[in-house]
Amino acid sequence: MASVRALNDQVPVAIVVLGTGAVDTARRIQARYPGSLVHGLASRVQGDVTFTELGLHLRELYARNTPIVALCAAGIVIRCLASAVGDKTHEPPVLAVAEDGSAVVPLLGGLGGVNVMAREIAAALDVAPAITTSGELRFGTCLLNPPAGYVLADIEHGKRFVSDLLAGATTRIEGHAPWLDAADLPRAADAGLAIRITPHTSEVAGELMIHPRCAVVCVTVLPSAGSIVERVRESLREQRIAPMALAAVLAPLSMMTSGLLAEAAQVLDVPLRFGTLRADFVMLESLDDGVTIALAPQPLDPSTLGQARGTLTVIGLGPGSADLMVPAARSALSLADDVLGYETYVRMAGPFAPHQVLHCTDNREEMQRARHAFELASTGRNVVVVSSGDPGVFAMAAAVLEALDQARDNALWNAVELQVVPGVSAALATAARAGAPLGHDFCMLSLSDNLKPWGVIETRLRHAAQADLVMAFYNPVSRARPWQLDRALDIVREYRSAETLIVLGRNIGRPGETLTTTTLDKLRSSQVDMRTMVIVGSSTTRSFPRTDGNGDWVYTPRWYE
Repeated sequence: MASVRALNDQVPVAIVVLGTGAVDTARRIQARYPGSLVHGLASRVQGDVTFTELGLHLRELYARNTPIVALCAAGIVIRCLASAVGDKTHEPPVLAVAEDGSAVVPLLGGLGGVNVMAREIAAALDVAPAITTSGELRFGTCLLNPPAGYVLADIEHGKRFVSDLLAGATTRIEGHAPWLDAADLPRAADAGLAIRITPHTSEVAGELMIHPRCAVVCVTVLPSAGSIVERVRESLREQRIAPMALAAVLAPLSMMTSGLLAEAAQVLDVPLRFGTLRADFVMLESLDDGVTIALAPQPLDPSTLGQARGTLTVIGLGPGSADLMVPAARSALSLADDVLGYETYVRMAGPFAPHQVLHCTDNREEMQRARHAFELASTGRNVVVVSSGDPGVFAMAAAVLEALDQARDNALWNAVELQVVPGVSAALATAARAGAPLGHDFCMLSLSDNLKPWGVIETRLRHAAQADLVMAFYNPVSRARPWQLDRALDIVREYRSAETLIVLGRNIGRPGETLTTTTLDKLRSSQVDMRTMVIVGSSTTRSFPRTDGNGDWVYTPRWYE
């Protein structure tokens, strides 16, 4: 038995762009699919995601079952994907769209909703889609791809069923199927073929079974023996409910952190929700073990049932350029309902979909921001807190964990699924541009005394300099405290020679970046501002000219004399 993947279950759409002339069309399509990403060819298009080789990128997206909207000629897409095309019952929608939006051509994924997407995109672009599917052209609908909330029981039987109708057979409809009311199907009250819409199983020959997703598994007690999945499957068999009719697993809020429930929902391939059942559900007979099946009167949108377990993901954007943001951070942003952070960093994290809510605050409001993030996530929302660089290096991850530590008795906050996604820190980005000055033992120090006394900073500077560690200085100067770097360098000079190498990286990964190599005796605080990363070498740090004449390579050997 094979089922057709519903469009509302799909992963974010990949809108692939090869040139700047297609960007406006891509953004119009992106607005139609919240969470979708524009994939731009590197060196030509500044997209949400960049790629360098089209064929490889399209095949990777196709293999991950990602819906593809390619803004280029259909022939290009066909040639790129030809070697990857296989079983059509398990392929994503693939469409070619003209750069100017004048044509929408569905290519692959007829059973994955490609014609539905073609109509949606064509409507957004105000053109007619180029649909060629015979059954859909004849009947005005694709019987093999029911709308969201319904699922076809057996795709192979469905193909034979449509073939029989195209050959002249008639059918009747049993059950609630409003999307078929306007379909031009060959109908007859006494037809031997029937389209049956029901959550129940049936083995009657000649029936095309379409299951509304209206069944909910209610778990009130975690089993002491055996798996939840086994109990659910047993209950479904007893009640003659088709597994594909399942819409969700529902459990009390107190079970929100249960790994057993999360695993069961994943195996059953349905959302896991928490709360109480509405009064309009019909409860079927229970197995008396804490597992009950309930039926809704109509196909169920799981998002209207209780709440999800909220997520709070703390990410680092990297130093600024999109190609230095780790994929996990970009993925978290694409799935976010709410994005919180210092306004400069939030703007860097865009573009955002229309449904995403931005919460921009001042850079000094870290604890308030962290608490607000937990409040939002505890209601079931997907929340992302952004930092520049790495979130665990002088950034928001520590504030988020401190807020949680201070609220250990808050059951709702502690039920939130918390994750910290690493990023490329400013020190690492600057070091990579210079070569490898952090190749041996090193430390990172913030020269800001906003959150710690200057005396502590001096003590740590002195110990690090005496230990001959390479040092990376964050927040080296500020308008309010322009003297900090000079005082820090005075301390370093007590333990390092005048020839000690210094790397200055300003706006690394952002427009206008500069990289300077100098020495301790020549460094002046006037060369540095808050956007500059200062890396002070150790006694073993060395340099040599680059062959392109563009400055020096700087590195610290991994050995030590």
